[in-house]
Amino acid sequence: MIDVASSVRLVDQYCHGVLRTELGLGTFEALLGAGAPATGTTFFDTQTGFAVRRWCPPLLGLEPHCPPAHYLARRRELGVAEAGRRLLRGTGIDTYLVDTGPAGDLAGPGEVAEAGAAHAREIVRLELLAEQVADTSGTVESFLANLAEAVHGAAGSAVAFTTVAAASGGAAGDPEPPGPREVRGAADRWIAARQAGGPLTDPVLLRHLLWTAIASGLPVQMHLGVGDPVRLAGFAAATAGLGTDLVLLHGYPHHRSAARLASEYPHVYADLGPALTRTGARAAGVLAEILELAPFGKLLFSSGARGLPELHVVGARIFHDAMSRVLGGWVREGAWARSDAERVAGMLAAGNARRVYGLTAV
Repeated sequence: MIDVASSVRLVDQYCHGVLRTELGLGTFEALLGAGAPATGTTFFDTQTGFAVRRWCPPLLGLEPHCPPAHYLARRRELGVAEAGRRLLRGTGIDTYLVDTGPAGDLAGPGEVAEAGAAHAREIVRLELLAEQVADTSGTVESFLANLAEAVHGAAGSAVAFTTVAAASGGAAGDPEPPGPREVRGAADRWIAARQAGGPLTDPVLLRHLLWTAIASGLPVQMHLGVGDPVRLAGFAAATAGLGTDLVLLHGYPHHRSAARLASEYPHVYADLGPALTRTGARAAGVLAEILELAPFGKLLFSSGARGLPELHVVGARIFHDAMSRVLGGWVREGAWARSDAERVAGMLAAGNARRVYGLTAV
């Protein structure tokens, strides 16, 4: 295998903080995968679980592939802070872009940066921002005015906005911005529901929130959920030429559709993160599929990690391994020059993210 990325430092363009608390087996396993494993089985028996056992034990002084019980015992012996420090500093990640939206005892960008001896910037989650504004606004008029001000203020300090509901309600239907009367009616209904703890699900208000963020000029990251990214083609067309980049997050298993959408619109980019983490030992095949469709300047590395520093490690190591297998393989076959492979590896790992998010190379 030809290593084409040995000197590349990574920009993790989308992740969450890590848990500050000690973890038992159940909590650790729950963070390894989505949903719940069948009775008597474990999320360690997944591609992600095997990758954790391959890449993380050596960073804590253990042999690769050690049993989960041994690994977790060593983790507890070191303590959550020291284990997290060793793991994050073993990723090769230079900059973390951290979604601060999820609730829970998660470290913020500053803590992640300190633990990982790296840099970190904040990604603001639009739905959470709207909920915070609603909780401090007494009327519809004040809510809409305060929301516009909050988005504008966040754009001055954050590196990007992210939304978890755009694909399902905010952009997949009508891609155009709603009218003022429509927005006021939706805001009135939601503020009443919010008094009973209702989350932001109204598609009209989600569209208004999304278009408010688009007007800020800050990149907007759009979680794709389980649907096909083709649903967002209308929104991509409607936002073309406005100066705001869209980044499609977590497209697997529709990664080819996300790559195709990125190829069709200059302002649309595709995330490589969990598509590789979930497929583990098969990640090289998935990366090759994405590279068939998207220009190399439209793809961004991320770990997509949440809660476990192990997921940052796995995301980074699998990405590095997949790049060396795919791009290095093309060099070995004579299809690519090594200099081109190294240049493209640098684009995917960090260069594209630095350009999209306006990050200064350090």
